[in-house]
Amino acid sequence: MLKSHRDIKIVATLGPASCTSEQISKLAQGGVDVFRLNMSHGAYDSVREIHASIRLAEKELGRSIGILADLQGPKIRCGVFEDGPQQLSVGDTFRFDSSEEKGTAERVCLPHPEVLEALLPGSQVLVNDGKIRLKVVQQGRGFVTCEVIVGGEISDRKGVNLPDVILPVSALSEKDRGDLEFVCELGVDWLACGRRIFGYREICQHSSQRS
Repeated sequence: MLKSHRDIKIVATLGPASCTSEQISKLAQGGVDVFRLNMSHGAYDSVREIHASIRLAEKELGRSIGILADLQGPKIRCGVFEDGPQQLSVGDTFRFDSSEEKGTAERVCLPHPEVLEALLPGSQVLVNDGKIRLKVVQQGRGFVTCEVIVGGEISDRKGVNLPDVILPVSALSEKDRGDLEFVCELGVDWLACGRRIFGYREICQHSSQRS
C-alpha cells in the first residue's frame, strides 16, 4: 500500500451522518488519514460494520487508513435539579457538594467524594461537554465553591470533566474493559483512553495482561 508522507494527519470522528459505507469512502477520498470510533455510543454490530467499511475504503484506495477506538472512560455526573435546568452566568458563584438535596441555581450534588476531595482552588471544572467552564475558588469538607468563567445551561446528570485533576479512580470502567476486548478482536490501529493514545502492540499487551 502507498504510505502518506504528510506531516499533518486528518482525523475524522464518525457519527450518525457519516458512518455509511458511501460517506466513509468519500471522506477517505477527501484525505482522511484516521477514523475515530467513539465507543461511548453505538452497538458492537454497528461498530463492526463501520470497521469493515473503513477497511474496504482502505483497500479500494490502496493506502493505509488508521482506525482509532476512543474508550468512554469513567463518567462523573452531577445530580438533579429541583426546578429543572438552571442558567449560570459569568461571574456567578456555584457550589458542588455532597448533599443529596436537589439542586438549585446556586448548588448541586456531585456524588463523588473523591472528586470533591481532589479539587483545589484554581482547578477547572467543565460541565456539559465543556460548554460551561468554572474555576474552584474554595474547597471545604464535602464541597467546592466555584466561579463561573463561561456560562450556560446546567441540568440533570450532566457530565463533569476535570482537566487539571488526577483522580484516584480506575481509568477503565467495566464497559471500557469490554470495549477494549472487542476492539482488540476487531483489529484497530490506535486506542484512546483518557489523555493517552496507545498503539496496536500496547493495546494487545494491555488486553493479554487482563486475561
